[in-house]
Amino acid sequence: MATEKVFPMTQAGKEKLEQELEHLKTVKRKDVAERIKIARSFGDLSE
Repeated sequence: MATEKVFPMTQAGKEKLEQELEHLKTVKRKDVAERIKIARSFGDLSE
């Protein structure tokens, strides 16, 4: 049986986390994808 951990938080805290997740999934993801594209142009992604 898996036990779920409970993390109590306020509604405002939940909304802040949801906004941060949305930002990471949209804005930051595009930034990271662009950085990977640039790194690939140099030919080495080992780091």
